[in-house]
Amino acid sequence: GICKQEMLQKKNAVLVDGVVLNGPIMDSKAGEKFVEEACNIIMEEVIQKADDVTEKVCEWRAPETLKQILDLEMRDAGESHQKLLQLCRDVIQYSVKTSHPRFFNQLYAGIDYYSLVARFITEALNPSVYTYEVSPVFLLVEEAVIKKMIEFIGWEEGDGIFNPGGSVSNMYAMNLARYKFCPEIKEKGLSGLPRLVLFTSEECHYSMKKAASFLGIGTENVYFIKTDERGKMIPEELEKQVQRARKEVRGGERYCSKSAEIVSCTSFPPGTLPSRKSKTSIWKCTDASWGGSALISRKHCRLLHGIHRADSVAWNPHKMLLAGIQCCALLVKDNSGLLKKCYSAKAAYLFQQDKFYDVSYDTGDKSIQCSRRPDAFKFWLMWKALGTTGLEERVNRALALARYLVEEIKKREGFQLLLEPEYANVCFWYIPPSLRKMEDGPEFWQKLHQVAPIIKERMMKKGSMMLGYQPHQGKVNFFRQVVISPHVSREDMDFLLDEIELLARDL
Repeated sequence: GICKQEMLQKKNAVLVDGVVLNGPIMDSKAGEKFVEEACNIIMEEVIQKADDVTEKVCEWRAPETLKQILDLEMRDAGESHQKLLQLCRDVIQYSVKTSHPRFFNQLYAGIDYYSLVARFITEALNPSVYTYEVSPVFLLVEEAVIKKMIEFIGWEEGDGIFNPGGSVSNMYAMNLARYKFCPEIKEKGLSGLPRLVLFTSEECHYSMKKAASFLGIGTENVYFIKTDERGKMIPEELEKQVQRARKEVRGGERYCSKSAEIVSCTSFPPGTLPSRKSKTSIWKCTDASWGGSALISRKHCRLLHGIHRADSVAWNPHKMLLAGIQCCALLVKDNSGLLKKCYSAKAAYLFQQDKFYDVSYDTGDKSIQCSRRPDAFKFWLMWKALGTTGLEERVNRALALARYLVEEIKKREGFQLLLEPEYANVCFWYIPPSLRKMEDGPEFWQKLHQVAPIIKERMMKKGSMMLGYQPHQGKVNFFRQVVISPHVSREDMDFLLDEIELLARDL
């Protein structure tokens, strides 16, 4: 009350509905000081420790304990800056360090300093990428990055959009395919459509079923194509399912292939994608969210041989290339404006056609989003810094480290590969000494199924590393090691195997 009286006594003070309107209500100097001190904490506790293997990958705490440590309650009065800075430290301390060289748990890891700076810039500028007038730099950057990615796929022309995740890319592609063959759906909806069918590998990402459900196609209309022992779609099985659909369904069919099976990451055979001369109305979408970065490597791009025959490609540079979550593109071979035709709502308050500049740069109308992050910028700045050869080196080194790990697994007693990897995913079992002389049979596999979860619990609580495990297609729990980060070294591969042996010594 006293503060308000003092403000009212100032010259030209205005009071409306009990609110003093003169001057800003934020203390800019205090805010700047907080940002400076918080950035120092980020620099000291995250960036400078990113490649320090003596640090823990995680400081494990049970949920109820962590709730108490973090003091999650929001109150009427704000906290002091010192309390907030301590909260920043606590958040960093108890979060998983995905930039740690021994974080192998997901299909993203490591830290790229150029991409990180790009994220700092975009977070500070807080742009939204829909029109040139509000986001001139980032729209031009996205256009340049999409053009370059299209070149690596092998298309002469194309279109694309960055969006929140590979799952969303798959949904974009599925809806785009439907619009391509049934454009009336945009106005009339599902009621007037024939039954639509999605063909996809039985090893596909779960987002395919989610997309079928979300878009009203229905999960019962997903035809799963059998794969071989390596997880590759069998072309003859695809043809069988197409023939089955012709008998069961009247109307067009939609098709989505997997270039990179999500568990063991195997590439599709060159003959899997139907050719452009196919008489069947099939939209060919390749989910290369994880494997697409192999296109950057002259040595390993063969893994994606035939990808140029796809109609659309989902590719996530935030995975193998370390562009930072999230950085995901849907790329489309069609260059006739299909994306915009499918998704445009022609919002008059944003996409006015009588602007003073070329409105073709207002690309937001080809997105299902309104507000959209400038995700292409971090990939662009990193690419500018490293060049294509630098990105290629990352891919080549990751696959070389995976190959080194495979050879070490073969040498060590108790370790057993599920299959020879083609990419940077290495799937293996660890068989503890107590099971090595046990006869192969149901009891053996039941006991082995329990080994990986115990080892995972121990490594998490110790904080020494993070490694994923899972069962798959009748195979009991096995470890899935993924190599991505350029901070990972040969020594880290050796440590991984040594640590598993150490953690399982009493099993």
